[in-house]
Amino acid sequence: MSYLNLDKSKTKNTVKELNILLADYHLYYQKLRNFHWNIIGQNFFDLHVQFEDMYNDAKLKIDEIAERILTLRFQPESNFTDYLKISNLKEASSDIEDHSMVSALLDDHGKIILQMRKVVEVADKNGDEGTIDLVGAYIRELEKTSWMLDAWIMKTEEKQHS
Repeated sequence: MSYLNLDKSKTKNTVKELNILLADYHLYYQKLRNFHWNIIGQNFFDLHVQFEDMYNDAKLKIDEIAERILTLRFQPESNFTDYLKISNLKEASSDIEDHSMVSALLDDHGKIILQMRKVVEVADKNGDEGTIDLVGAYIRELEKTSWMLDAWIMKTEEKQHS
């Protein structure tokens, strides 16, 4: 790891937080697949496509997070049993309505963003700009997606009183 010029003992802490983020993204990805498959009602066309776009994005991030862990010369977690133990997220029912699906995703976004900020904080202590750059971009993207989902779920009356 000398070519990275990072302290391996400190990098271990970054990897721990990255593995939690990886677990979060795996549960998030599966929740998006679940919602994509099980959406019904008048918002089917909008949300079916939106959820697919979101799970495709999550799939890319899963790979990038795992590859970052490998770049740091550690092994990424790769078992669902472990993901369920360390993730900040919980699984969701397949039998919920569209607004509840979006609300559940927004709740997950908040938890994922908090985990991303932990990754950045720990990586910063180690001077790990590569991880900071990767995860910083994820924060910006997820904040934007959250804003869009929040706008979709917001009632007109709420907007007028904000």
